[in-house]
Amino acid sequence: MLTRGPVSEKFSLWHNAFNVTCWLPVVIPYSYLLAYFIVPKFLLREKFVQFIFAALLWVIAGVAINYYYRVYVHIPAQEAMHFSISTISRGGWQLGSYMLLIAHGTNVAILKLFKYWFKKQQEWMQAEKEKVTVELQLLKAQVHPHFLFNTLNNIYSFSLENSPKTPGLILKLSSLLSYMLYDCKAEEVLLEKEVETMKNYIDLEKERYGNKIEISWNIEGDIKDKYIVPLLLLPFLENAFKHGTSEQLEKPWLGVDMSVKKDVLRCKIANSKNEFVPSSKNGIGIQNVKKRLEFLYPGKHELKMNDEGNFFVVSLLVELKIKENSSVILQGNLQAAENVAL
Repeated sequence: MLTRGPVSEKFSLWHNAFNVTCWLPVVIPYSYLLAYFIVPKFLLREKFVQFIFAALLWVIAGVAINYYYRVYVHIPAQEAMHFSISTISRGGWQLGSYMLLIAHGTNVAILKLFKYWFKKQQEWMQAEKEKVTVELQLLKAQVHPHFLFNTLNNIYSFSLENSPKTPGLILKLSSLLSYMLYDCKAEEVLLEKEVETMKNYIDLEKERYGNKIEISWNIEGDIKDKYIVPLLLLPFLENAFKHGTSEQLEKPWLGVDMSVKKDVLRCKIANSKNEFVPSSKNGIGIQNVKKRLEFLYPGKHELKMNDEGNFFVVSLLVELKIKENSSVILQGNLQAAENVAL
């Protein structure tokens, strides 16, 4: 039969709580030595030999710390608390307390490594995001001068002839510049605005070709309140004029067909070309658009470019985003207010 003292059970909650509290002053600094000095100074700096050496010293130091702390602090503290003699583990060496030191220090080090890894992942993701943003800005910036160069050349040719059409062409160019300088700063623009810009560009090119080119333009579906990234369609149109119709020996032609069905834009641009001149699929403008499509519409676009000998076809399918028009919202709110009043 067991006799009862102040604490009679060997594994009482009170005794366990005392042991944990008693070991905290040595467990905490011992663990932090590994997690906040040895690991950051050697392991995270890829000094693996030094890390192994320091870790071994840390383990050996744990043996000495465990021995002397038990002899001079833990055991006397238990005796001072009048714990039952049967509950006090005698001797300087005890595997349980040593494993407590090692396990706690290792756990803290693992948490430190996980925190470091998570922080690095966040930094990497942020860096990748910034890299993509910068690259997209550079790609867009490359489109601007390339497009402007061709447009200014067109107007320059008219100005040399003192054509009365020059002011109108300058006005259209002004509209294009406004689109590129202001609207293109946004991540997305109204599809209507992109289409209007394409029409202005075609008008500028028609003036240069006169009656020498046949152009067809067809749009089906509702393009209102649909959004698209700026300057996504225009480079294909520019490419059709620059590398297609301009090199055509006979009367050139160009066809643009666009349709919007169930928030999906389908754009087909076909142009005649000299069958003896290879098509240009790798121009600056086209390559930029391909990269922007990969960045901004991953898995939400389909681009096909086919050289049929005497004509070239570009087919683009893009899933569009819809944003409610503020005027529609206002009308809806007014209607709701009228219904409430009635």
